[in-house]
Amino acid sequence: MTPRLGYLIFSVNSFIAAMLALYISFSIGLPRPFWAMLTVYITAQPLTGALRSKAVYRVIGTAAGGVAAVVIVPAFVNTPLLMALVMAAWTGLCLYVSLLDRTPRAYTFMLAGYTAAIIGFPSVTAPEAIFDTALARVEEITLGICCATLIHTIVFPKDVGQFLGGRIQAFLKDGQGWIGDALANRRTPKERDERRRLAADVTELHVTSSHLPFDTSDLSLRIGAVRALENRLAYMLPLISAIDDRLSQLSIRPETLTRLIEDIAVWAEAGHEPDRQHADADRLQVRCAGLLDLMAGEPITWDSLLTNSILFRLDELILALQDSRDLAYTMGDPTRSPKGRVAALMRTPTRRRLHLDGGMAALSGFALMVAVMLCCVLWIFTAWPEGAVAATMAAVFSSFFAAQDDPAPAIIGFLIWSLIALPLAALYLFAILPAIDGFPMLALALAPAMILIGYLQAIPSWTPRALALVIGFMGALGLQATFSADLPQFLNGNLAQIVGIAAALAATRLFRSVGAGWAARRILKRGWRDIATLARNRSTIDTDAWVATMLDRVGLVTARIALAGPEDDIDAYDALADMRIGINVIDLHAVAASEEVDATSVNATLDGVAEIFERRLSGVDAASDQKLLLSIDQTIAHLIETTVCDHHQLGYAALVGLRRNLFPDAAAYAPQTAVAA
Repeated sequence: MTPRLGYLIFSVNSFIAAMLALYISFSIGLPRPFWAMLTVYITAQPLTGALRSKAVYRVIGTAAGGVAAVVIVPAFVNTPLLMALVMAAWTGLCLYVSLLDRTPRAYTFMLAGYTAAIIGFPSVTAPEAIFDTALARVEEITLGICCATLIHTIVFPKDVGQFLGGRIQAFLKDGQGWIGDALANRRTPKERDERRRLAADVTELHVTSSHLPFDTSDLSLRIGAVRALENRLAYMLPLISAIDDRLSQLSIRPETLTRLIEDIAVWAEAGHEPDRQHADADRLQVRCAGLLDLMAGEPITWDSLLTNSILFRLDELILALQDSRDLAYTMGDPTRSPKGRVAALMRTPTRRRLHLDGGMAALSGFALMVAVMLCCVLWIFTAWPEGAVAATMAAVFSSFFAAQDDPAPAIIGFLIWSLIALPLAALYLFAILPAIDGFPMLALALAPAMILIGYLQAIPSWTPRALALVIGFMGALGLQATFSADLPQFLNGNLAQIVGIAAALAATRLFRSVGAGWAARRILKRGWRDIATLARNRSTIDTDAWVATMLDRVGLVTARIALAGPEDDIDAYDALADMRIGINVIDLHAVAASEEVDATSVNATLDGVAEIFERRLSGVDAASDQKLLLSIDQTIAHLIETTVCDHHQLGYAALVGLRRNLFPDAAAYAPQTAVAA
């Protein structure tokens, strides 16, 4: 299916669902049928599983918002300012909570907030009817959600599983290519940007896969495989970059290592049957282990430490890539019964956590409260009949774009495209609809405009503008059972919408807008704080969860680097290096926990890592901190003096990693210098 045909099918499905919702609304006598029609387009998603998951959360949120309105309005209707404050506080709190959840569940809280505003503010003139009004709005919105879900599910559904499978294969291809390039020392001008993009892709996989429980594909039965695959893909990225860095520092590359690397590069880029891939992976891991054993009795030099680190990380990389291939193969064939390591990975509980910013979420909630209160004060003190519309729109538009660093440009764009929709709405309202008689003619008349808008909505780059068009167009029409074309009401209602959007824009500009560079630094600092905490921590650490959170931050920082101005030096910071440091810290904790190693020196190094990041948070450049560098070298020396144990190789790899990531310009490690220190 071509993209254009897919866009057209999506649009036609949305139109059919909207007409179905409108017809049912007219038939059962709902007071504002246009809400059901509008909800169809707000709910519609190209992926069926995504639509169904959001539909469930939207219904729950809408019901919760209706309950909140029923509780708040009668209790405070006699004190207008207090009622406005309580309603603003409720919507602000709901927005705050929604921003602390970057999964589809966030819709529950967001809808609970602004649905209360949609129901509550227009009801202040008739508080005795608040229950009936709330019930009607919930019915209208739920009807639209159900119609959209039904039509998009049964008419040419687009499975999340199919989309996710394609994205996974593309990611594996990119990752394998990066492995081949790194091992073959093939450099590309956009190499760093491509690595950062891969980090963002892993988070995209996680967010998209959260819709799988609602999907119609067989892949919904393999959610455990998807979660395990996310973890293995996430772990591959820091391994590749670490190996690439160590290879660049080797002064002399042994012939045996060169041949091994060449064979791994060929294996990584080749596409074979699973059984052959497994056999090749096993042989390559045996060769890595053999070379590590040969090195055990050799004198320790900086080159030997680098080689040890390369071999250790290569062994981990081979395992991670083969695990990823096995899991992807299992997902591609849901009838295949997982066995052995794949089955164990699928059973392992996953606690993936995405980056969350409570401070920015609180600012977003506060900005929404200010916007709503501005409109309410204007409404109360001027007795403006359409003031409720302004307050409602302030709540809605403060919520729509709150997840962005600077929502103001998006709000401005939404306002512009809403205004563009008004002439079209006026044409229909005052020229076309008065001549319409009966529902079939109404549907036929609406078809050209709505199918065009739906087609634009299906195009990712046009989706925000199309959503503004559809809200502006359908909101201005305000279709009800009894047709009415009132020009003063049309102008006043749309003026109120503009005032509400303007209030949301003003509050956002004043309290919430931040630059891309500022936001990126805030994310980086959160990572630094977590590394310091991680280094101080002596308890068991969930490596997969920590890696997932840091990798998400790498992707978030990457997106903001692309938006930051040339005067911003944010690109100088490497979030992927911070992630590698965290993995090295986790590995050192494992070394310190070994009974065969004296933990005193290792813990001193961990404390030094914590101190350097604590100072970095305070704005102190700790790149020249020789105390930590000496501590790392002394810990290496202690490991050399310790009886050879299973944790030697892990310890060497972690310490070399810390040395390279924190002190890339330091002189090569020298045993005699470490001992002398």
